[in-house]
Amino acid sequence: MIENHLDESKKKWRIVFGLLAVSVILSFILSISLGSVNIPFRFIFSFFIGESDNQVWANIIQNFRIPKAITSLLAGSALAISGLQMQTLFRNPLAGPFILGISSGAGLGVALVIFLGVWLGGFLEMTGMGRSWLLVGASGLGSFVVLSVVLVASFRIRSGVSLLIIGLMFGSAVSALVSILQYFSQAENIQAYVIWTFGSLGSLSWSELNVMLPVILISLATSFLLSKPLNALLLGENYAESLGLNLKKARMLIIINTSLLAGTITAFCGPIAFIGLAVPHIARMLFNTGNHLLLTPLVIFLGGTLLLVFDIIAQLPGMDETLPINAVTSLFGAPFVIWLIVRKSNLNYRF
Repeated sequence: MIENHLDESKKKWRIVFGLLAVSVILSFILSISLGSVNIPFRFIFSFFIGESDNQVWANIIQNFRIPKAITSLLAGSALAISGLQMQTLFRNPLAGPFILGISSGAGLGVALVIFLGVWLGGFLEMTGMGRSWLLVGASGLGSFVVLSVVLVASFRIRSGVSLLIIGLMFGSAVSALVSILQYFSQAENIQAYVIWTFGSLGSLSWSELNVMLPVILISLATSFLLSKPLNALLLGENYAESLGLNLKKARMLIIINTSLLAGTITAFCGPIAFIGLAVPHIARMLFNTGNHLLLTPLVIFLGGTLLLVFDIIAQLPGMDETLPINAVTSLFGAPFVIWLIVRKSNLNYRF
């Protein structure tokens, strides 16, 4: 009887993951097809088998639509996994991937580059570095500085709640510095910074994607290795230690992995809200499991699919205008978070 139950459970999860894989593929194809120029599905199929007969459409697919769709898939998966890891580590259902101040650190790096625009032109001319790469480097460096501070604190502080508060306070202090820079900056620089905060999934070239892709894939693979430590942490830190888990090492690995995922996405795409906060809860509610061996792939599939769908909505198919991706994720994510808070008596059922 137990064997039959196990077989049924395996069959159920095979069907679930199969359906999720199909949803990712369909969302990916829709993302390539829809936009200001709608491209027929038959042409997309012809393009992938090397028989395209329209060079304009082929150029749009190869240089714009496919990089954007891959970026959406990677960003959604990375942010969703980051949120899952943070919610479990801090046992806080409202924790997100940027709760350690990663987004604020990235924002400070970008703000320094943009608001010091007087010297930016000369620096770019001397180094031959493009502006987009400079913003990516500044954002990544800002995230790394915040990560370093949080990691040092994690060695000295045992309590996850105290570490959470330190991350929040550090993020607030960094945001205050950005506000001061904005106050003394010129209007065009403030506008450039605000545009960066909108987030963007369609601005990456293949050269930038070739840098982001391996970092995200390695970090996502590491997330599977962290599934068992995360399952142990669900039982409480003391119980996890009694099971043989090295708490400091596990916490450090989770923080580094989360920071690589969220920091890399923020560096290349800007801050993208709500995906990391909402997707883990959606996965728990839809599939009724707290097992990270299952939650990790579920969240990866759901995060990638949702951000692909949000990007399709942001493109306003058939129109020349494009909405900021942050506006779309916030419009859909905010009601969900409000609903979570209203039902706060049920928020801790998995923690």
